[in-house]
Amino acid sequence: MAALKFWGACSLVVMAGCVSTPASDGTVYEGEVPAVWSSDYGQGAIETDWWTEFDDEKLNRLVVDAISLNPGVRQAEARTAQARAQARIAGADRLPQLSGVFNGSNAKQLATGFGPSGGGTGGSSFETETYGLALNVNWEIDLWGRIASLNGAAREDFLASEDNLRAVRQSIAAQTAKTYFAVVEARAQLDLSEKTVAALQETARQIGNRADAGIVSPTDKQLSITNYETANAGLQQRRETLERVIRQLEVIVRQYPTGTALTGEVLPGVSEAVPAGLPAGLLARRPDVLASERALRASGLRTSAARRALLPSISLTGSIGTSSSDVNNLLDGDFSVWSIAGQLVQPIFQGGRLRANVALSRARQREAAEAYAETVLLAFSEVESALAADQYISEREASFQRAADAAADAERIAINRYNQGITSFLTVLESQQRALDTRSAYLSARRARLDNRIDLYLALGGGFDTPISLPLKGDSE
Repeated sequence: MAALKFWGACSLVVMAGCVSTPASDGTVYEGEVPAVWSSDYGQGAIETDWWTEFDDEKLNRLVVDAISLNPGVRQAEARTAQARAQARIAGADRLPQLSGVFNGSNAKQLATGFGPSGGGTGGSSFETETYGLALNVNWEIDLWGRIASLNGAAREDFLASEDNLRAVRQSIAAQTAKTYFAVVEARAQLDLSEKTVAALQETARQIGNRADAGIVSPTDKQLSITNYETANAGLQQRRETLERVIRQLEVIVRQYPTGTALTGEVLPGVSEAVPAGLPAGLLARRPDVLASERALRASGLRTSAARRALLPSISLTGSIGTSSSDVNNLLDGDFSVWSIAGQLVQPIFQGGRLRANVALSRARQREAAEAYAETVLLAFSEVESALAADQYISEREASFQRAADAAADAERIAINRYNQGITSFLTVLESQQRALDTRSAYLSARRARLDNRIDLYLALGGGFDTPISLPLKGDSE
């Protein structure tokens, strides 16, 4: 992992220089993020089907169902659609706004006249009708790029929502795989418990018969019954656990929780070894890192728009159409009318609102920069933790396997020696309990390693395959 640490340190240093250093005008960040953390860097590697590495067709089908049907995914898809619409709304402000207008009016007025003496008035009236058809145009000229900045921020929000959607899909895939393996383990634990209970029941029967015949102590009979009933209680608990995790799996894949979902019978092994020298560039495809980067870009664009709102704005309005007292003349060019006007507005005093908006945008930008740094650091932490845990859990799994084999031998020897009258029944009880515990712990350790491998896939944003565009160990930027 030396390469990962090296690239990680370099990325954080570059990021700190580009994101956290204020510019001369007080903004925190408005340029491009480092190439290694760009959303366009290794874009094709984001959607990965890492769950196929476990070579389980039932798991593959359930994951595909989950990432398309899960309510959480559906909600994320709806949020992406909302962000897409918001981006289109923001982009519409850059274009002229056209509207068609038809109007008509009817007015009655009194006609006033003077008589021969000059002092008389007449009481007659007349009516007028006027109709108009026009095409109105309104357009704010984006001379300083304020509207373009807002449009760019909305686009980054939309792209971030797509990254968040990918993150939700990956998270649901991981949740499905973990729950699936929990079901497989629960089935294996139940099978182990059933076999153990059956063996202890037979042991209790034999010890009871021997105690009734006076061959062994009545205490041994009661201890064997205690051992059997304790194991039977554990069996019921394992049945309850299996029912619960099956229903959890069914809910994830949007099924009614009937407790009947089918899975494999055996936990798969972790066959693929973690390759040495993973590049930190793999983390650039993580959806949460990409979304955080997009949020940082959007905050910079909004800061730019807030500053440019202090500058004058220029808008044009125009209208072209016809006006006549006869509706039939509305399409006649002889009755055409038009107007055009321009407006220049320079904000002078608004109670500090505009400058407060600039300060607010800058503060949000600093927050986005720190959130981005936190996301990157968390990504490195998750990778390092999963890599370290993979080795420890692997060794723990191997130790429990050896312990389970030894405990099984010890149980068999203890029973034989008890039947020969060499050892006490307490030794038999202890060997039976250890055999059950170690075999159960082995199953749990095996599933824990699978869960950790899933965590590692998520931490890396997918599998171990390195896109061609990503920097490899020893490459120079």
